[in-house]
Amino acid sequence: VGDEMIVRMSPEKGVRITKIAGSDLPLETHKNVAGVSAMALLETLNPNCGFEIEIYKNIKPGSGIGSSAASAAGSVFAINELLGRPLNKTQLTAYAMKGEALASQCEHADNIAPCIFGGFTLVKGVKPLEILELPTPSHLFATIIHPQIEIKTSEARAILPKEIPLSNAIEQWANVGSLVHALHTSNYDLLSASLKDIIVEPYRKQLIPEFDTIKSKTLEAGALGVGISGSGPSIFALCNGETLADKVAETMYSVYQKSGIDFNIHISPINKQGIKVI
Repeated sequence: VGDEMIVRMSPEKGVRITKIAGSDLPLETHKNVAGVSAMALLETLNPNCGFEIEIYKNIKPGSGIGSSAASAAGSVFAINELLGRPLNKTQLTAYAMKGEALASQCEHADNIAPCIFGGFTLVKGVKPLEILELPTPSHLFATIIHPQIEIKTSEARAILPKEIPLSNAIEQWANVGSLVHALHTSNYDLLSASLKDIIVEPYRKQLIPEFDTIKSKTLEAGALGVGISGSGPSIFALCNGETLADKVAETMYSVYQKSGIDFNIHISPINKQGIKVI
């Protein structure tokens, strides 16, 4: 699953969003994350042309799988391609973050970085922006269930505590460190043991129907780990191999078909390339 965009050069300077399909989002440049990101980039590059953008949304806003990031990253990536690639991926990420701030009231690279770089990324810092690319084990698949309800990023951030116990912080950073090591060594057992969130998940799971049931059942089915994708409501499960990913999808389906909530399920290997020209 992913958004598609068509970006064209225009003799008239500036950015115009001419079409949005698949979602009811504003065409006004300053109200759209793709437009805000593109304008930020053009303020720096100041080319002797403008750009027209068509957006085909396949990622529903509020889904937790990077809808705003996809639009923001897509616009700056395409413009950079049309101008001969004057900017590197880190620079593109910084401009896309301007658009992301419109959606979440915070400039962050949580979703922008993996969208642009592909695979697993570690955002070491944002001032200055530093992004580390981590290796992706070759047989790693993701199964994602997207309940058709909307959770706004800003609202999901608002329910989080401002402070956490030191013991929780120590445990969580240990999980992060061991996860990074597991990715570098393709150690699936360690990866499974590291995929735990004791800081954010206990709060945000309250916004997601059947989360605890989905998590327990998919872990029983063999998933390496299960968690909330972004701000929710999507739930992801990482799996060793496509066969297991399919089995986990069947488990998710069996839980949610009884819920009365519409949903979609996606299965995919981890995309190591990131955003691309098609």
